[in-house]
Amino acid sequence: MTSNETDLTLGFLSSSLAIVLFGSNYVPLTKYETGDGMFLQWVLCTAIWLVALVANVILHCPKFWPFAMVGGCFGATGNIAVVLIMKTIGLGLGLLIGSFNALTGWASSSWFGMDAEEVAKPLLNYFGARLSVVSAFIFIKSEIPNNTCSVDTTLIMTEHVTNKTQDPCPGSSWVDKLSTAQSRIVGCSLAVISGILYGSTFVPIIYIKDHSKRNDSIYAGASQYDLDYVFAHASGIFLTSAVYFPTYCVTMKNNPNLYPEAVLPGFLSGMLWTVATCCWFIANHSLGAVVSFPIITAGPGFVAAMWDIFMSKEIQGQRKYLLMIFAFCIILALCTAFPKI
Repeated sequence: MTSNETDLTLGFLSSSLAIVLFGSNYVPLTKYETGDGMFLQWVLCTAIWLVALVANVILHCPKFWPFAMVGGCFGATGNIAVVLIMKTIGLGLGLLIGSFNALTGWASSSWFGMDAEEVAKPLLNYFGARLSVVSAFIFIKSEIPNNTCSVDTTLIMTEHVTNKTQDPCPGSSWVDKLSTAQSRIVGCSLAVISGILYGSTFVPIIYIKDHSKRNDSIYAGASQYDLDYVFAHASGIFLTSAVYFPTYCVTMKNNPNLYPEAVLPGFLSGMLWTVATCCWFIANHSLGAVVSFPIITAGPGFVAAMWDIFMSKEIQGQRKYLLMIFAFCIILALCTAFPKI
């Protein structure tokens, strides 16, 4: 097996594992109340940093580049909206709209002032990248269930209702009180913004790698192996969260919404997310970001939709099934990777 074939095999295996983990990492949280998500994001980011620390030790502590932390700041900012997205439009649809992640990440590796990654067939690559985004818009056509306090229609909620004669959703946040139309607007808007932020997370790393080849750059000699930057990336995530959560506590007048029962599921979710991100770093190195981004950002929506169908039953009806099948037939256009073969 040649070096190129080895890179392709490793890249596609890493991409496949990343897709499964990204599509499943929030599943442990589906049966627990998480409120507005601010406490949860702090738990997630703590778990992310701890797992990345272990990975850094395994990699023998490569040089730490502070600029790589900026990408983590983008990721942590986008992560704040995850719970709100899941509550308003569901996990599957939220990840699909997050295909803006694919477009942003693909574009950042192609243009945006950095050394563009070359592919053998640019038109095919452009077409494939756009298909992964088109699949999201097809999925948006499916209906979104009403916001009620039923386990079948709300993905994240508490099972402990103490008094049904009072507030129909005890302890509910402002998100739970939105109408269906308002939920669609809020959820889709947040998913698009988060997708753009997520799509920018690797920009600092790509910038460092590109400038490491220039003797006059402060990044001269920096590692070309993407995984060497995972700890700096995670440190940016953790530090950003460490700023947001105290700010939130101050805003709430030292009375934040805390949910102890979500701590362990949150840690598990953060661990799964970090492993998926490490796989993504490996795929970026093996395939190139211009190839890996459209694949890895489009695929998790399919996995999340499967969870929605078989666990939360959020996606129901023949029309939805047909739309979903059509959307993911488009996702199967992995022609973005073909130019590397």
